[in-house]
Amino acid sequence: MVSSSHEAMHRIFQHDPGLFSRVTHFLGIDLPRPIGATALPTDLTEASPVERRVDTLLRFETAERGPFLLAVEAQGKKDPDKPASWAYYVSYLWTKYRLPTALLVVCQDHATAKWAQRAVTSGPPELPTLTLRPVVAGPHNMPVITDPDEARADLVLASLAAITHAAEPVVNAILKALSTALSDAPEDIAAPIVEFTAHGLGNRPARHLWRNLVAVDLSFYKSYISEEIRDEGREQGREQGRAQQGAQDVLLVLEQRGLDIPDGVRTRITECGDTEVLRHWLARAVTASSAEAVFESE
Repeated sequence: MVSSSHEAMHRIFQHDPGLFSRVTHFLGIDLPRPIGATALPTDLTEASPVERRVDTLLRFETAERGPFLLAVEAQGKKDPDKPASWAYYVSYLWTKYRLPTALLVVCQDHATAKWAQRAVTSGPPELPTLTLRPVVAGPHNMPVITDPDEARADLVLASLAAITHAAEPVVNAILKALSTALSDAPEDIAAPIVEFTAHGLGNRPARHLWRNLVAVDLSFYKSYISEEIRDEGREQGREQGRAQQGAQDVLLVLEQRGLDIPDGVRTRITECGDTEVLRHWLARAVTASSAEAVFESE
């Protein structure tokens, strides 16, 4: 099943095809700046039972060299079958459109990026025939944008920076800069960036920080993902409230029974955030011989 982070890593280039020309600066590639870009159909299936579908396919127009194609693939982990598929994509597109074809692979961890950028040949060492050399964008070469002004200058690139650094500690600073930059952006521009970033972070810990930032800093946005983020935040708040009430109930029963409650016991009860555990302690508090006995069955 395709993950949301996989979709965000390549669809962000569909949202802003010009992003590729800005990304090439960080990849060390000198390409003519496109004067036009068009998203093309991604289905590369032929009259064969095997389906071939590239993640994102773009056609760029340049004044200096004419048009070229760019296939964008999102890669979450090493896959020994992928190089053959990528070689098929590139050769098929070259044959179908008769245009120079490039491949960009977007990764979120160093190991996958290092693996993806290896040159792979289709033949034996003596007869390489077709050599695949993907261009790779990942945490090793994408910019770390932690200045809100820098993020504001290119919101889409800042979103891609957060996505490609999603597993890195620096992602927190990138997300804070991005949320600050988005706070004064028009909603029609900011809303898709909010969603791309949320999807691109996947289930990584940074996802929770982004949801909190959106809920607080971008509270006026009404997109689907921002509403989902706020719903999660409200549910977390309700759960915390239930836990606090449960802790108070346990302490109240112990106090009403005249039992001494040491500071350590009181702290353990008040800091517990698990409502099921608190209900268990409440039941034991009714008959426990001491406050410490509430925990005896654990």
